[in-house]
Amino acid sequence: MSVRTARGALAATLVAAAVTATALTAPATAAPGPAATAAAAEDRAGGRHDATRRAVEEVVRSGVPGVLAQARDRHGVWNGSAGVADRTTGRERLPNDRYRVGSITKTFVATVVLQLEAEGRLDLDDSVEKWLPGVVRGNGHDGREITVRQLLNHTSGIYNVTADPGFQAKVFGPDFLHHRYDTWTPRQLVALAMEHAPAFAPGSSWDYSNTNYVLAGMLVEKVTGRPYGEAVERRLLKPLGLRATSVPGTDARMPRPSGRAYSTLGADPADPATRIHDVTELNPSIAGAAGEMISTNADLQKFLRALLTGRLLPQQQMKELTRTVPTGADRAGEGYGLGLMSTELSCGKKVWGHTGGIHGSGSLVLATRSGDHTLAANANGDWAGDTSRIAEAEFCG
Repeated sequence: MSVRTARGALAATLVAAAVTATALTAPATAAPGPAATAAAAEDRAGGRHDATRRAVEEVVRSGVPGVLAQARDRHGVWNGSAGVADRTTGRERLPNDRYRVGSITKTFVATVVLQLEAEGRLDLDDSVEKWLPGVVRGNGHDGREITVRQLLNHTSGIYNVTADPGFQAKVFGPDFLHHRYDTWTPRQLVALAMEHAPAFAPGSSWDYSNTNYVLAGMLVEKVTGRPYGEAVERRLLKPLGLRATSVPGTDARMPRPSGRAYSTLGADPADPATRIHDVTELNPSIAGAAGEMISTNADLQKFLRALLTGRLLPQQQMKELTRTVPTGADRAGEGYGLGLMSTELSCGKKVWGHTGGIHGSGSLVLATRSGDHTLAANANGDWAGDTSRIAEAEFCG
């Protein structure tokens, strides 16, 4: 899931992993932590990441408690941070901190689906109805007319469950504090989406829908006979040695080391009376296969690098992965493939990856198509901070 509004409505825009808003009174300080201090010394020597370091600090000045970033290129690894991981203790963010990655989960799920296609166990042009009979029906939805490919590239037209007003009120607003430990099953989420009309006829347009990936997770389970998270672990996490990455299911806790996550739960951050809530603990089944995973900057870059360099998929599936559709006239230069987005930055460079947002956490992982230059970053507040400036600084300088 990717944060688009102050209410936490979830979307997927590659260059915006957290919402932009006016900073709260008495925000966390923008003083760089140890990692940024070390980075500053490196920048004085070569200046390669000086712009990125400044961008990280600017995001914190906009109101986010803390930001963590890591970049890898032919020169090595750079770590930068600013602000705090914990507003109560003042503990700084650490390079190996784990955080909720939101919609970056979609890239993992799409990769598993493409592996299953490469093995001949399904076809991207299979109908959703073939694998999930009767599930996508109601108010104009018809799984017989929607393909697996259309789920993965968001051209299905299926209503986005996280846009449902009742769901938003319970999950993103103040009621979250009463429902943060509730369990949502994939079928519940899909059934809620089916109460609404589709956004458009399948294949006729593009619209980001978290329901698509809830269904993709259900499809993986139907094909493999095991929960989708087990397929992600067996096929991706263990082979790549992503030991800090997990699929938590219904576990509300965060593994250590990790900081805290903060939200205004939709309240106006410009209002001095607005409270910042600690939303670290939550039942991630609210997102499921659309955005429940936990990872680190290092693991996310390792995964994306392996994916883009062909270590995880055969050539034909790589073509499908990177075959993009336009995402709208208001997002020129941006395309969506199968769980992977491409965008052209201001300097003309094209980068690939995904963003993700979930309560109190906005993340991104990006790379050049060759995989030789990668970036991952996380902001631990969901009411302010445009992390696109970090991407622009790192890849455009």
